[in-house]
Amino acid sequence: MGQIFLVRHGQASFGAADYDQLSPLGYEQSRLLGVWFAQCGMSFDRVVVGGLKRHRQTAEACLGAMTGMPPEPEWVIDAGLEEYDHVQMLNVSRPDLQAKAAMGGYLAQHDNPRRAFQQLFEDAMGRWMSGQYDAEYRESWLGFRGRCVGALQRVLSDTDKSKRAVVFTSGGPMAAISQELLGLSDARTAALNWTIANSSFTKLLQLPGQITISYMNAYPHLEQTREPKNITYR
Repeated sequence: MGQIFLVRHGQASFGAADYDQLSPLGYEQSRLLGVWFAQCGMSFDRVVVGGLKRHRQTAEACLGAMTGMPPEPEWVIDAGLEEYDHVQMLNVSRPDLQAKAAMGGYLAQHDNPRRAFQQLFEDAMGRWMSGQYDAEYRESWLGFRGRCVGALQRVLSDTDKSKRAVVFTSGGPMAAISQELLGLSDARTAALNWTIANSSFTKLLQLPGQITISYMNAYPHLEQTREPKNITYR
């Protein structure tokens, strides 16, 4: 029975000039995951990494805390595991807020800027997923979902049925893959996407003729620290 572990990247650098890199906490979350895997006697026969910087940094920090892992030259890089373009999604939904100053001014008007931004993001995602405005985006929701499921199929076809693989990706692909395997609606998938914690992992079982979810969005490596600040979702 094959096992596939989907890992969401550690916390990225939200608000920084380059979002696509781990924050100091993101590195620590990823290292803690590797320590936890090692404590459980876990090892991986195959490593698959999305094409973003934060995916590779998460893999490096996690696997660096383990021993006997496949060396980096043997990692498989699959761009199909990259996240949706959240910047374009927001810009298309609210072109009036594209400028950093405009966005800052808008959020400053709210008592809870973080919640206000979350609402903007949810509205932008709902518009994107509706399928009514596909021509306005470089990649439609259905296109995104299709490439994520395609990436999973490549992992499955290239991983021996008795082996264990780890896949470093983002929350969006993990939600899209979960939708495919569980038959979720788009609305439920969007809701699931918001709950996937940084550096959490979802375990898939590859059984004869089928692939199923054993458990999802697990982060015991963060819970055991008893530090709520270590658990993040953005």
